[in-house]
Amino acid sequence: MNTIDQDTLRSVVENVIQQLGNPSAAATNTPTAPAASASSADECCKAPGIGGKHGVFAHVCQASEAAQQAFLQLKELGLEGRKRVIEIVKETCMANAEPWGKFELDETKIGRLDHKIEKLQIVGHVPGVEWLTPNAMSGDNGITLEEFAPFGVIGAILPVTHSVPTLTGNVISMVAAGNAIVFNPHPGGAKSAVMATRAYNQAIERELGIDNLICTIEEPTIETFEKICKNEHIALMAITGGPAVVDAAMKSGKRSVCAGPGNPVVVVDDSANLDKAAINIIAGAAFDNNLLCIGEKSVFVVDSVFEPFMQAMERAGATRLDAAQVDKLTTVAFDISTGAGGCAQAALNRDLIGVDAAILAGHAGINSAGKTDLVFGETDADHPFVQKEQMMPMLPIVRVPDFETGVELAKEAEHGYRHSAVIHSTNVDHMTHMAKEMDTTIFVKNGSSVAGLGLGGEGYLSYSIATTTGEGITTPKTFARIRRCVMVENLRII
Repeated sequence: MNTIDQDTLRSVVENVIQQLGNPSAAATNTPTAPAASASSADECCKAPGIGGKHGVFAHVCQASEAAQQAFLQLKELGLEGRKRVIEIVKETCMANAEPWGKFELDETKIGRLDHKIEKLQIVGHVPGVEWLTPNAMSGDNGITLEEFAPFGVIGAILPVTHSVPTLTGNVISMVAAGNAIVFNPHPGGAKSAVMATRAYNQAIERELGIDNLICTIEEPTIETFEKICKNEHIALMAITGGPAVVDAAMKSGKRSVCAGPGNPVVVVDDSANLDKAAINIIAGAAFDNNLLCIGEKSVFVVDSVFEPFMQAMERAGATRLDAAQVDKLTTVAFDISTGAGGCAQAALNRDLIGVDAAILAGHAGINSAGKTDLVFGETDADHPFVQKEQMMPMLPIVRVPDFETGVELAKEAEHGYRHSAVIHSTNVDHMTHMAKEMDTTIFVKNGSSVAGLGLGGEGYLSYSIATTTGEGITTPKTFARIRRCVMVENLRII
C-alpha cells in the first residue's frame, strides 16, 4: 500500500471512526499520524526482536508478536495470574484517575474533567475471572464439563471519547478470559492510550515478570487497523465504531465483536414522576457532556404533561431555550446544505462535540447560563438535534399527542440501531409495549441511561456494548471460547 497523504488519511479516519465509542463522532482537530509504508512495515517484520517496550509499538507485526509471547506466559500463570493482572490494572487506574483524566481531557479537548476522572475511578466494578463459572452436566452416561478458554491475541479499536476507560475495561474483560490485546486507538486519544498501556505493563512486569500483555500502536492509522485485521496472531476483533470499520472487521475472516451506531431516545408518558424523570434525564444526557453512546439524545413527551415536564427540567437545573434560541444554536451546531436531488442534509459541527453546556448556551444567545450542565428546548421530531447523534449537552424535547405516537416517533429517531432507549412511566403496559417495539440492547425504565451500564441500577459495569453482532454488554465471557470435555460412563458418583 502506498503512503497515504495527510488530507486523505484525515478524511478516511473521520469517516470510518466517526462513531467510535459513541458511534457517531470523531473529535474535531484530531491529529492524524502519518501512515507507514508497506515497505517499512515489511522491513520491521524481518527485524530481530519485538522492537518495543512496555506495550508501545510502532508496527503491528511487532506488537502482535509481543502480545503472542505474553499470552503464552499468561497461560503458565493460570487463573490466579489473571486475577492478579486484573487487580494490578484496577489499582493502577484508580490511583491515577485524576492525572489521567486531566491528560485525556487535555489531549482530546472533549468532555468534562470530573466525569473523565469518575470513569476511571469506577473500573473496580468491571467483573473479572469470577464471571467464568464452568458448567457441569452429570447423568447416566457420565459427566461433561464446559469451560471458558481464551482466543489468544485480540485486536481492539478504541474511541476518542473514552480512550483510557475503554482500554482499561477491555483489558479487564479480555485478560480475565486469558487473552492478550493489541489496541489501535483513535489518533485523537492515542497519547492517552499509550500512557495507560505503558503504566499497566510496567506494573505487571514488576510483579509477574510479563511485559507486553497489553499492546498499543503508538501512531495509529487506518493502515495499522487493516494490518491488525490481517495479522496471523490476531484471533478475535473487538470493534467500537461505525458501519465502515465494523464491515471491515467482519470481512477480515476473523470472529468480530462489534458495536455500532446509536441514537438513544426517551419517552415520558402521563403517568411518570416528572421531577424524578427530569433529574435522571439530565444526569444521563449531561454525563461527560453527552459523549456516552448510551446517553439520552432526544425526549418524546406526551402533550398532557409537556409543560410540567419542561418546568421540572428547569427546576432540576437545566437551561431552557426558546424557539428562537434553539434555531440560533441549530445554525451553529449544524451545516444544513442542499445535497443531491435538492434534499437538505444536516452536517454536524464537530467543533461543538463534547463542549460544555454553557458554551452551547452562549451560541444560543444566553450569556448568563452559569454552570448549567444541560440546555434543552422544544423541537419537531424531524429536527437535526433529534435525528443526528450530536453528542452535545443539548437535549431536544418533542411534544407528542399520546404515548403510542411517542414510541413510534422515538423508534424512527433511533433508526433501528437497537442500541439504547429509556422510558419514564408507572404504566406497566406502556413499559412493556415500548420495550417490545424498540428492541434495543439496553432498555432502562425510570432511571438514568447510565443505569443500563450498572451505575445506579443493578448489574455489572462494562465500557463496551456490542450491538451490531449481538453480544450486548460485554463481559469476560464475550472474549472466551467454550470448550467441552466429556467423560463417558465414569466420574458419576450417584
